[in-house]
Amino acid sequence: MITENKWNAKNALWILIYVVLYVVMSVIVCVLGSIHPFFFVCYQITAGLIVTSVAAKAFDKIRAFGVACCLSLGMLVAFFAMQDANLWHCLPVIIIAVLAEIVRLAFKYNSTGDLIASVIMSFSTFGYYGQIWFNRDYTYECAVEEMPAGYADTLMNCSPAWALPVVIIIGIAVAVVNYNITKKLFKFDQ
Repeated sequence: MITENKWNAKNALWILIYVVLYVVMSVIVCVLGSIHPFFFVCYQITAGLIVTSVAAKAFDKIRAFGVACCLSLGMLVAFFAMQDANLWHCLPVIIIAVLAEIVRLAFKYNSTGDLIASVIMSFSTFGYYGQIWFNRDYTYECAVEEMPAGYADTLMNCSPAWALPVVIIIGIAVAVVNYNITKKLFKFDQ
């Protein structure tokens, strides 16, 4: 596989594909949360499993500044298109893009930087599930309005305070494993 260290027309087309895949995979993570509150609480684990490989492939394909920003910009556009753009959803996506770009730059776009940045990018849905712990009343009210009877109570019961660090740690571990599987499967250049 040929990787590029600069932006060109070919890479611009590739990034469009990766942006669409990143958004679709992030939406799938969210849709799974509507199946059962347990999956909502475990967003980060599911994201580590589903979203990481897309970021990893994008970072391997284009070793230049701006890839993480493009992926996150796709998420922001999706939020606005779904009329779901608010501070809780958008701010984490902006922060993860900036962090991922800084990490990739600091590691000179090598595989270590791409691994860390891919894990960071797996947090694309944090704005949704983070509210379970940081904005509980709002989350409960939304779940009562939008979900079937009993979902909100089950969601609150499935999300004790200790669950957040556990979900994040497991999600990061899953993302690291997924990155390494993706790297071997697609034979990254580095």
